[in-house]
Amino acid sequence: MNPKLKAKILESLSAVLPITGIVLVISVFIVPLSIDVVVMFLAGAVMLILGMGLFQLGAEMAMSPLGEGIGIQLTKLKRIFFVVMIAMVMGIIITIAEPDLQVLAEQVPSIPNMNLIFTVAVGVGIFLAIAVLRIIWKIDLSLLLIGMYVLLIGVSLFVPKDFLAVAFDSGGVTTGPITVPFIMAMGVGISSIRSEKNSSSDSFGLIALSSGGPILAVLILGCFFHPEQTVYSASEIATASTMRDVVIEFAWELPKYAKEVIISVLPIIAVWVLFQLTTRRYQRRQNFRILVGFVYTYLGLVLFLCGVNVGFAPVGTLLGRELAAMNHRWLLIPIGMLIGYYIVKAEPAIQILNHQVQSVTNGAISDKTMNLCLSIGVAVSIGIAMLRVLTGIPIYWIVIPGYVIALIMSRLVPRIFVGIAFDSGGVASGPMTTTFLLPLCIGACETIGGSIMTDAFGIVALVALTPLIAVQIMGLRYRYKMAKLQKTAAQGLNAIRDADEIISFEEEASDGNE
Repeated sequence: MNPKLKAKILESLSAVLPITGIVLVISVFIVPLSIDVVVMFLAGAVMLILGMGLFQLGAEMAMSPLGEGIGIQLTKLKRIFFVVMIAMVMGIIITIAEPDLQVLAEQVPSIPNMNLIFTVAVGVGIFLAIAVLRIIWKIDLSLLLIGMYVLLIGVSLFVPKDFLAVAFDSGGVTTGPITVPFIMAMGVGISSIRSEKNSSSDSFGLIALSSGGPILAVLILGCFFHPEQTVYSASEIATASTMRDVVIEFAWELPKYAKEVIISVLPIIAVWVLFQLTTRRYQRRQNFRILVGFVYTYLGLVLFLCGVNVGFAPVGTLLGRELAAMNHRWLLIPIGMLIGYYIVKAEPAIQILNHQVQSVTNGAISDKTMNLCLSIGVAVSIGIAMLRVLTGIPIYWIVIPGYVIALIMSRLVPRIFVGIAFDSGGVASGPMTTTFLLPLCIGACETIGGSIMTDAFGIVALVALTPLIAVQIMGLRYRYKMAKLQKTAAQGLNAIRDADEIISFEEEASDGNE
């Protein structure tokens, strides 16, 4: 086996194993699950591990070089019009290719699927172009984010309340496994030609701004479409009495995801071919490596999505229903927080973000530190989401104060932490959130009798919110430690100067006595 692939699969295993163990423990002590359900879940976990390993290696070999190359090439264009148009078109193509967006479109049937997909894609495209211009024109990311969220909150006042959660969720689902590696690499490529001290921090922030575009676009769409007729068809666990039934079930669903992913990946391959023909940037060996990377990416996403949707998502719905049916419903909160703490490690794009943060900061912010910070943030968000399911608290009461706190903090932390924090929010809300945690909330909401549109939806938005605050708290801690070190260093220098002055004085006094 390829050593790099082996390393990626082992990394995936360490990420998926905890959440698998938690579900198995819950199935033994709290919510008894039948053997066929457990076997389907474990089969899905195996596919998820293999898929995530293949995907991460593929993204490293194909998505990142392509995104970085396009980013560098954009900076060489002399006319801003072409920069804006290329960035916008790339944002639209990449977003349409995002599998998570297909899931969202299926869950909002009151709006035609293509209308919703195209609206979200245009939102990402426009805001990605703005994000690229921000790097080129050196605009402060914090100020731009403040302006963006003020606009979002203002527009949301005119949108039906039943549509708010779906709108804010759309910002999270568009930054998934296809979009993140490409957009992050593009940011690195654009900022790499600058030799200034802030160039590394400017490589972050593209995902943050790109996440705002779909929210605004769907909010505007919500003014024209009314989601009262929206229904959610929860995925049901397949019955499997033998191992042969398990294999048949996954084999039956595999072609569906193979088709979905090929439709998603083909536009990006077309972009690579067109980019290579027009720029001749890559050598033959690099082109072969990128091609192999696309194969890994394709196989990885097929296995990942099939494993998650067939094995993981139905178990999430089932657990939500059973936990909500218990006498002690409040257990949903701590159990949800525990699942949230570990499930974020299984998001494919999270590992890509963490590795890039460690690389750009030269190890000052390690991937372990980022993992811990994001795990805590997501655990808190899932706890809040479960509280909403139990109490029906409007999402507005949480989202607006949360973003206000995050935006205020963005003026207090070092610049690099602003981009990392807001990018983390978009990356944390990936396919594991939409296919396991969302069904968990929906299953609980169905049992309790709450409104799925207002009480269950919104979990993606909350998962995208809490990392903003968690990472910036880490930034404040980093700033405090740096200030303390500088103060200690300054005191040390003053002590040395004082000692030198005393020695000089004593030498002068000694010379005078002689």
